[in-house]
Amino acid sequence: MGPVEFALVGGAAVFGGIVNALAGGGTLITFPVLTAVGVPAVAANITNTVALCPGYLGGTVAQYDDLQGKRRLWPLGVVSMLGGICGGIVLLLTGEDTFRLLVPFLILFASVLLAMQDYVRRWMSRRSGQSGNVENEALSIIAVGVASVYGGYFGAGLGVITMAVLGLALQDTVTRLNAVKQFISLFANVAAAAFFLFSGKVVWSVALVMMVCALIGGSLGGRMAGMISPVVLRWIVVTVGLIIAGIYFVR
Repeated sequence: MGPVEFALVGGAAVFGGIVNALAGGGTLITFPVLTAVGVPAVAANITNTVALCPGYLGGTVAQYDDLQGKRRLWPLGVVSMLGGICGGIVLLLTGEDTFRLLVPFLILFASVLLAMQDYVRRWMSRRSGQSGNVENEALSIIAVGVASVYGGYFGAGLGVITMAVLGLALQDTVTRLNAVKQFISLFANVAAAAFFLFSGKVVWSVALVMMVCALIGGSLGGRMAGMISPVVLRWIVVTVGLIIAGIYFVR
């Protein structure tokens, strides 16, 4: 990779960091750029997972107060770690050719999930206002485990999936459930990234550039929170994701 390719990857990481800070779905920006500059699909996915881990840590720390007093939090963390590792194992077993065939479907699925984000949040807001709901610990553990396997395999849209399954299994405010979602996403992605460290497929020069640029983008996104509508940005990302999925389909 030359200076132009690194500039493209860095720019995508900055924009992905802004998108993640304001609306979510940054992977739909960074992953296609990595493959466009010549990084093989599996290596691009793995490098993207490793590079974006600091962003999940920042999101979890920012909502740490909302996690206080939450019961049975650590079992969910353990399950999400195991799920993330399992997803990583499945990714490495998939192989390059098969994964490239799955990429357009994964991007399309992630785009649809991102489009549904507001609907999921409104449904959870209505549900959190209801009384008499009983938490289902077993369901939450199973559902989080399944969602984390997907997160370790691809990752885009993990937050929406996790919010939906938490809303089904747990009774709490949307704010606190969102904090639990960040916690689960952090554990799933860090576990997958730690597993990928030994895969030999992390493009470290790219990952380091992306880490720095994604942190810059996240900081910029935080400052731009009152200037850009997250809804508008989300639909821009959804549209881009659908276009990219279409391009992959016809390639």
